[in-house]
Amino acid sequence: MTTTRAAARGTSSPTAAATTPAAPTLKDAFRQPRAVWAIAFAATVSFMGIGLVDPILPAISVQLDASPSQAMLLFTSYLFVTAIAMFFTSWLASLLGTKRTLLIGLAFVVVFAALAAASGSVGEIIGLRAGWGLGNALFISTALAAIVGATAGPSGGAIILYETALGIGMALGPLLGGLLGSVSWRAPFAGTAVLMGIGFLAIAVLLRREPKPAHVSPLAALRALGNPALRTLALTAIFYNVAFFTLLAYSPFPLEAAATARGTEFGALGIGGVFFGWGLALAITSVFAAPVLTRRLGLIPTLLTTLSLLTALMLVLSIAHTSMPGMITLIVIGGLLLGVMNTALTETVMEATDLPRGVASSAYSGVRFLGGAIAPAVAGPLAAATTAGAPYLLAAAALVVSIAMLLIGRRHLSAVGDQHHLTAAEEAEAISVGDEA
Repeated sequence: MTTTRAAARGTSSPTAAATTPAAPTLKDAFRQPRAVWAIAFAATVSFMGIGLVDPILPAISVQLDASPSQAMLLFTSYLFVTAIAMFFTSWLASLLGTKRTLLIGLAFVVVFAALAAASGSVGEIIGLRAGWGLGNALFISTALAAIVGATAGPSGGAIILYETALGIGMALGPLLGGLLGSVSWRAPFAGTAVLMGIGFLAIAVLLRREPKPAHVSPLAALRALGNPALRTLALTAIFYNVAFFTLLAYSPFPLEAAATARGTEFGALGIGGVFFGWGLALAITSVFAAPVLTRRLGLIPTLLTTLSLLTALMLVLSIAHTSMPGMITLIVIGGLLLGVMNTALTETVMEATDLPRGVASSAYSGVRFLGGAIAPAVAGPLAAATTAGAPYLLAAAALVVSIAMLLIGRRHLSAVGDQHHLTAAEEAEAISVGDEA
């Protein structure tokens, strides 16, 4: 961590009090070198790419003669490769350096997004999304370190700017996907390639090459899972992310079906609008609500309460999936809860171990993205074999397991205080890292 554990928890001493940095302000956040703005722009587009595909899944299913299960594999291939890559990104960045890793990641996204726009079958897109996931893993894992390294002022201000870019990207991704998808399912892929190409050029020109980071073992992230606290949180996260990506990847199909039953032509633009509301809700609660709740309730109580509310939400969705107004309302409420959960879970990871932050983040992110990869692969076949509400019941069951993992392993989380007090910069960093999923 950037400060000692005692300082992170609010334990004061004369020395700590004298050296604690002032809370970053909005002026700090927006008074940045051009290199920082270039990374922030690329980060915005990168996070847009997560929800960009969501509104066009039904269109891809229809126009490429693919089942919903096949269309949802666009998420599975992307997230599975992202998960595996995350275990090794800290090692790769230590070999190549921050700037080179960023550019390689962006180049992968540009190439594979452009090829996806020109592809002729859902199988091709599934394979190309895997390459896209590798590029995104390389970029995401290094962007936060790069933006902090490029700032000329307090690092907290740069982190807040990165956090803002992340929130904007998560919210605008589905909306842009819906707008472009209303023209053609190919347009969101082409648009991503163009925007990421601009980000590549901006970083190549504006970001100075920095000295290589300290060497990291290629097995460091895998070994980190031997830490009982990190392993507990990773297991909690993998089952939580089954629910997260069931809501994100599967919901466009019952939502469109509910709209059709109501006699409404919903389409990519309508789905994009709903998930814009979802992304905006997620961004708002991750930035504003989560820090307040974790301060007042403590991290573990916040996690358990939010997981319980998400379980109830999934149970209601399993019943209300035929109602278009009900689906829209519940999806947006889900975004509010997911924003709190993402930030609180990552803050807990930051507090629970003494592992280097980059290594802990790689290990934790790799495991939780595996949960995201599993959800779309299972939700489609389950719905086809049973009922349209069954994937939400599976998501509720996964959340119950997530709660159980947290309760069983709680004894390993004694380092997490019930009333902790991160600095403003550390809170911003936790929000940023937490929402990367």
